[in-house]
Amino acid sequence: MVLALVTRPRDEAKRLAALLAERGIACVIEPMIEIAERPAALPDLTGVQAILLTSANGARALARASDACGVPVFAVGDATARAARAAGFGQVESAGGDVEDLARLVARRLRATDGTLLHVAGSEVAGDLAGALCASGFTVERAVLYEARAAEALTSETTRLIEDGEIDLALFFSPRSAAIFARLADAANTCDGLAATMAVSISPAADAALGDLPFRARLVAAAPTQAALLACIDGLVDSSAKVCP
Repeated sequence: MVLALVTRPRDEAKRLAALLAERGIACVIEPMIEIAERPAALPDLTGVQAILLTSANGARALARASDACGVPVFAVGDATARAARAAGFGQVESAGGDVEDLARLVARRLRATDGTLLHVAGSEVAGDLAGALCASGFTVERAVLYEARAAEALTSETTRLIEDGEIDLALFFSPRSAAIFARLADAANTCDGLAATMAVSISPAADAALGDLPFRARLVAAAPTQAALLACIDGLVDSSAKVCP
């Protein structure tokens, strides 16, 4: 059976592991980032025409912090949009991609003169959503509702699996998680074992953050979405559940 290392935060990793299990792929969940709620009040929504979400964690944190389910929500991708709808937000539109796609969607759908945009995010953000929208005349405020804490070390079990060459696939969903993995793998002196592993990243930026780790091969999804990454994996695994060389 193919064994995949999933580096997403734990909640997302569990959902992904279920999808991979349907494909006959077993998972080792090794979050590079753990999510911790930050007890903070949501800013006053007076004058806010829309809320911008760049992660499913932001959707869940927003639901805990506010009952503003009537404010339109623009989500970076489909998974974030699903999380927002599940949290009770009724007007949700997905950009189906990355931060740049979200900025373009908002600029098409909204007018800068109609009010402020509120970006609900964590303590670390990827890309420059505010900069892109401010260049189009929008005013963007940021509400930090959760912390994304970096892992401090690989677990002993994951280290052993890498050293023994048992990990077939390693999945990376953000530049930050990829960079953390690269640092921790080097610290554990386990990089040589990655020669048996194929890295699959959600974006070129995530792949670049892996540096020069000696993976057997490295692939990048055709689009910055979980669906595209899964499609990439589907193309790798043959009917006998062996990763194609």
